[in-house]
Amino acid sequence: MKLYLYFIGKARDQHANALASEYLKRSTRWTPCESREIDPRRFDLPARHPSARKVFLDPAGRSMDSPRFASMLEGWEREARDAVFLVGGAEGLPPPWKDKADLLLSLSPMTFPHELARAMLAEQIYRALATLRGHPYPR
Repeated sequence: MKLYLYFIGKARDQHANALASEYLKRSTRWTPCESREIDPRRFDLPARHPSARKVFLDPAGRSMDSPRFASMLEGWEREARDAVFLVGGAEGLPPPWKDKADLLLSLSPMTFPHELARAMLAEQIYRALATLRGHPYPR
């Protein structure tokens, strides 16, 4: 399994971006991870990853706790299926892409800056992988 994290738009907050990068770097000890900022007018994410699981962050999406999130990743690992995560930009998700998501996921009913959502998602991915590997971080 390889994890792809895509973010629409440019991160302006250096500190939040550094935090997201640090968690992704830690995650690569257990599985390959790639992070990239994209412009949906120039990058067709659903076409680029047709067989991957697609999880798009959306305020109206499904919420889940950290153990459930880890369980979801564990299932994808067993299937040896790549996973694509997408954090929308200021305008949210591109409407044509929303229907192509396997899961619309909400991190919280609260509103966060997109840079902070990046860091929170990267941390949850690291937490899930650490949990699955028996690492002490999640305790």
